[in-house]
Amino acid sequence: MTLATADAGVAEQERGCPSGLEPPADGSLIDPAPFVRRINGVARLDMAVFGAKCAGCIRKIEGGMNALPAMQSARLNLSTGKLSLIWRDGGFAPREIVERLDALGYRAAPFDPEKVEQENDADGRRLLRALAVAGFATANVMLLSIAVWAGSDGEMGPGARGLMHWVSGLIAIPAALYAGRPFFSSAIRALKGGHANMDVPISLAVILALSISLLEAMQGGEHAYFDAAVMLLFFLLIGRYLDHRLRLRARAAARDLLALQSATASRLSKDGTLTAVAAREIAPGDLLVLAPGDRAPVDGIVEEGASDVDLSLVTGESAPVHLMKDGVLHSGVLNISSRLVMRATKTRDDSLIADLTRLIEAGEQSKSKYIRLADKAASLYVPVVHTLALTTFLGWFFLMDAGLRVSMMNAVAVLIITCPCALGLAAPAVQVVATGRLFKSGVLVKSGDALERLAEVDAVVFDKTGTLTFGKLRVANADEISKDVLMGAAALARISRHPLSRAIVAETGPGRAAPDAVEHPGFGIEGTVDGAHARLGRGDWVGVNAAGGGATEGWYMCGDDAPVRFLFEDRLRDDAATTIRKLRDHGLEVEMLSGDRQAPASAVAEMLGVSTWRAELTPQDKIKRLESLKASGNKVAMVGDGLNDAPSLAGAHASLSPGTAADASQAAADFVYQGEGISPIIEAIDVSRKARRRILENFAFAAVYNLCAIPLAVFGFVTPLLAAAAMSGSSIVVTLNALRLAGAHKRKMAS
Repeated sequence: MTLATADAGVAEQERGCPSGLEPPADGSLIDPAPFVRRINGVARLDMAVFGAKCAGCIRKIEGGMNALPAMQSARLNLSTGKLSLIWRDGGFAPREIVERLDALGYRAAPFDPEKVEQENDADGRRLLRALAVAGFATANVMLLSIAVWAGSDGEMGPGARGLMHWVSGLIAIPAALYAGRPFFSSAIRALKGGHANMDVPISLAVILALSISLLEAMQGGEHAYFDAAVMLLFFLLIGRYLDHRLRLRARAAARDLLALQSATASRLSKDGTLTAVAAREIAPGDLLVLAPGDRAPVDGIVEEGASDVDLSLVTGESAPVHLMKDGVLHSGVLNISSRLVMRATKTRDDSLIADLTRLIEAGEQSKSKYIRLADKAASLYVPVVHTLALTTFLGWFFLMDAGLRVSMMNAVAVLIITCPCALGLAAPAVQVVATGRLFKSGVLVKSGDALERLAEVDAVVFDKTGTLTFGKLRVANADEISKDVLMGAAALARISRHPLSRAIVAETGPGRAAPDAVEHPGFGIEGTVDGAHARLGRGDWVGVNAAGGGATEGWYMCGDDAPVRFLFEDRLRDDAATTIRKLRDHGLEVEMLSGDRQAPASAVAEMLGVSTWRAELTPQDKIKRLESLKASGNKVAMVGDGLNDAPSLAGAHASLSPGTAADASQAAADFVYQGEGISPIIEAIDVSRKARRRILENFAFAAVYNLCAIPLAVFGFVTPLLAAAAMSGSSIVVTLNALRLAGAHKRKMAS
């Protein structure tokens, strides 16, 4: 949800607007006018669109919206279902938006993320219920059909056979009408929009098979095909539900990032009083007070005070930065140690977090436009099948003078035997097996097309801190410091939550804190250690005039002893060098992008042998670099863990994040891997490449199967029953081929 959407939601509550997902009682289209936001002659509206499933849907919807007069921008995010629209105010009535979407065959309502999620959950439950009903009907009708087949040699009389057909019909017809609703409704929407999709031939095959079977039962015919209709739905619903489960994991990166932005702030008035205000009411020039532990609600500069702040949102680095007057603060930055007074320079909608949110949504949008292998294959399927079925009917009816019944039976056989079961299961079956294999290896796959995209990458870009390194500071020169000094420094450090203090405590383990220790925000800690006055903190505060040379350091002095320097570093992950070497062996280019300073970034790059690297980058800088690589023809996988990496993870062709990463980064990534190392990245790439090969093999089989089966059906050698059996067999073949991935994993584990 964007900031503007959040504001709109609050405004709706204040105005008492009805929920955007509740349709009018008379069944008419929702008028979105009350939800439009108007600023300086520009109108904005976020709509929830239901029924969009693929990149083709995105092109159709965005094209339809851009055709409206005065429309400036139309962007559909497939993962969240949100259509963001910007147009010149007064160019057209907002109602035209829902009318145009309705004409295209899509239901729409003002965007409400909670209710969109509820609707997605409801869709999943409906598919699962439909699958259960189709499975129940398939099992029972097949038992009856087997009895009819067994008695086909004369052992079953016409009366018993007719009874079996009627019982089959009583089970199959209501079950098919219920279980087929996802296909029927989709087909109706498509036809209403003036085009055909994959669900149109499926719906035709089911309805015609039921109709012919009912006619056969009424006329006492020898064959009925109720089992073909319900079996067809059962196999297709398996693929549809598997695909839905992978799609259901919509990214929540933007929502997690917005959670870092304060909803309220303390505004300092001219007379010195503090007033709690909503963050959306803050205007440039307002004075705001940040207590320790507060996050900056908007971008601004420090007017009074000095404090350590956590800039990991901007730089990705865990080491705090000391800010004084005129220091720059960004929204979401955490104030650590002491009170600050800041002057707002931007509104909430123009702040850093708002910018990052928009970058994340733009990245998700670019991924949504990725055309999956199944979509590419399906785009050729519908017109070919319709043409073949119609040609078969016309040929038998007019040329062969076979009559309506025989012509219809042969046309139905064509629709069933060419039904996209193998095509529909080709990708989901492989994806489910591959995601299961990766899950056992500690890698979670979060989107249906992530495996296909990762298989295509030719370059891998790493963040440094928390990805190639552990992201936690440690005492680098502990071996050079005596145990007594370490224990004395730890006695002071135990009262502080400062990252450098925690590193010292981690080095020494549990123990007692100095009883009179006091922390001076921005300077350090002082107290009594072993009967002597001691200080731990900045060099100039301890009494040392020494430049750090770019290193992260702290100083400890106890009594009249010489000051001792503590150096801190972020340790490399043990398998980082090995993993980068293996990536190069896989033919992949490797690059490092970091928000850290030049010196530590250079040191890490040199140790890992990474020749291409950049330091001191903002989140926007990382996005620009990824766009530059994309413009050069590269398909890039991004690996990162920090809040500042979330936009890059969302914008990359594929993305991976460790399980220790920030919630927003995990939500933005396509893969989340567990463990202390980064070697699961190699496993993810290997499995994704093998999965792509399996999918292509399944498509090749489906093509060969259709080339062999279609002529038999067209020339009348296949009944609808045999067509259903052939269709089921093709589905089993592609499923078994997908299971080869799991078999390969077991052999690998055994070896």
